[in-house]
Amino acid sequence: MLCILLGVLALHLLVFILLIVSTASNEKGHSDLWYSCLSEPKAYSCSQASNEDWIQAVQALMILAVVFCFVSLLAFAYQLFRLFKGGRFYFTSIFQILASVFVMCAAIIYTVMRPSNGKGFGYSYVLAWVAFPLSLISGLIYLILRKKD
Repeated sequence: MLCILLGVLALHLLVFILLIVSTASNEKGHSDLWYSCLSEPKAYSCSQASNEDWIQAVQALMILAVVFCFVSLLAFAYQLFRLFKGGRFYFTSIFQILASVFVMCAAIIYTVMRPSNGKGFGYSYVLAWVAFPLSLISGLIYLILRKKD
């Protein structure tokens, strides 16, 4: 049982780290959630990401995903010590699944609305798409996981 709990905790921490990196990173030569950076031979310049509604929605959804993943981690720690024997981690599962839904929505909005200027999406985009199924799997594991002594 200890191995299962450590594995679930490791998966949850991996998802949390992926979400933080994909939300907060600033990539050179790419436009991300916060800045649009250009790399020229002798200069490197960054400007604010557009003030359009869609980018603000993506920013808000990614921040919500990070917050819900963190709250889910705290709920797991709380329920691990306070939940009665045989109880399920429903509260933790709900927050983790909501975090995965927020990441999915943010990635879909970013995919559809991002202007195609010939640049690639960058690693933040890929990390967000990797974090989505991992957080969904983690939430489903919490849904079926029971506390044993």
